[in-house]
Amino acid sequence: MSPSPSLSRGRLSASAAPARLSDAWMALAGLSAVFLFEMLDNSVLNVALPTIGRDLGSSTTGLQWVSSAYSVAFGGLMLLFGAVADRVGRRRVMLSGLVLLAVASLSTTVISTTGQLIAVRVVMGVAAAMTTPGSMALAFRLFDDEGLRVRALTVISTAGLVGLAVGPTASGFVLAVAPWQVLLLANVPIALLALVGIRLGVARDEPAGLRRDPVDVVGALLGTATVAGALLTPTVLVDAGSASPWGSLTLILTALCAAGFVVRERTARHPLIDLPLLARPLVSSGLAFKAASGLAVAGLSYLVTLQLQFAWGWPPALAAVGTLPQVVVLLAGGRFVGPFVQRVGLGRAAWISAAGVVSGLAVFGALSRHGYVWVLVALVLVAAGMRVVGVVAGASVLTGLPVDQTSVGAALVDTSSELAGGAAVTAAGTIVAAFVTGSITTTHWTAARLGDFQDALAAAGLGLTVVAALLVVIGVLQSRNTDLTRSTTHAEETARA
Repeated sequence: MSPSPSLSRGRLSASAAPARLSDAWMALAGLSAVFLFEMLDNSVLNVALPTIGRDLGSSTTGLQWVSSAYSVAFGGLMLLFGAVADRVGRRRVMLSGLVLLAVASLSTTVISTTGQLIAVRVVMGVAAAMTTPGSMALAFRLFDDEGLRVRALTVISTAGLVGLAVGPTASGFVLAVAPWQVLLLANVPIALLALVGIRLGVARDEPAGLRRDPVDVVGALLGTATVAGALLTPTVLVDAGSASPWGSLTLILTALCAAGFVVRERTARHPLIDLPLLARPLVSSGLAFKAASGLAVAGLSYLVTLQLQFAWGWPPALAAVGTLPQVVVLLAGGRFVGPFVQRVGLGRAAWISAAGVVSGLAVFGALSRHGYVWVLVALVLVAAGMRVVGVVAGASVLTGLPVDQTSVGAALVDTSSELAGGAAVTAAGTIVAAFVTGSITTTHWTAARLGDFQDALAAAGLGLTVVAALLVVIGVLQSRNTDLTRSTTHAEETARA
């Protein structure tokens, strides 16, 4: 008989797989706190940017870097720390990241310049890169049963979505009675909660589940430069302007780093990412579905903001109310994820939910100009699909990878979504700029310009829909390869029997 978990302490031994979610309550609480930090951090800070700018005397570019410095560090270092965690221990790297997060958040109390705040945001991004991929990997490895894995990932993602939903409103109330530093200091108790839950609820990684080969440092540097460059290039292009060589130089360097990364990973004795593993049906399909979802969600969020506030002239408060149906679906839909996946299977759940997200984007592109009801339909479709695909796509990728590469697999899932989302906003902004000359924030909205603007939103929405749909098709084709592989394997086993 296998040993049972120690329920009195909430901690699971390395050899015991819990039979119920409640058996891993302490671990799930800690992992949920990690995901809460990731989603809460950016949502609360964006609301505080005007206050921060006045307090620190920041320029517009400085405020942009306050926000983007975190994203660049986070997105650029996920693959590196995922690879490190697969070698030295996922739990160990996550605990170190949580300590770093708490220290960085505490340092907010002594910040007096924009540069100092940007440096702190970089450190917080590093901490997020150390902790976020590990939350998915550790939750996945807690359970042996596929259904429990999906439910565990659903619990963790729900915590993050709560932070995303309540963050802006909560930060508005906080700023009315307290300085903006309090918003970042809130990370300290969250980090402590996560630290306790993971320290007491998650067992140390077993040596058999870790990789023994060294980290590919050259590949890690090239990968970090590629991802960071992909996230930075749109900002540099906009800031530098068409007459400056800096935007083109950044784009060229990013492309060179990407090519170098591929060559390095194909030739290295111990690559950071084993590229042939990415061709595995479960892995490639999961990444395709996640990228399609990330592209559609980011693109729709950006376009809906433009539609409500610029095309229709809604004030920010009313626009926030207009997006509430999406928040409701995100929060209420968690209870349906597990039963849906159990009924249709992991593969079908992934492509159905990804197709739902793409359908919502298509509805917006084709019909949003005809009234809010179509925006509402788009928001609900995207929220419902995202609620499922965010869980099952990650589960597919981790299922398709060896047990010693789950952290880098989780990092790949997050990176694919980050890059796709950034590309979506950049593409949508470029299309709008091509249709409407001048700044949309200061333009005089004549009937002709408003018509051009609506055409731009439709073109951007439908263009992003085509790209997201292609990603879904790729995922579906790869899912069929998964089914074919399983059928062949089953037939071979039957024949041998």
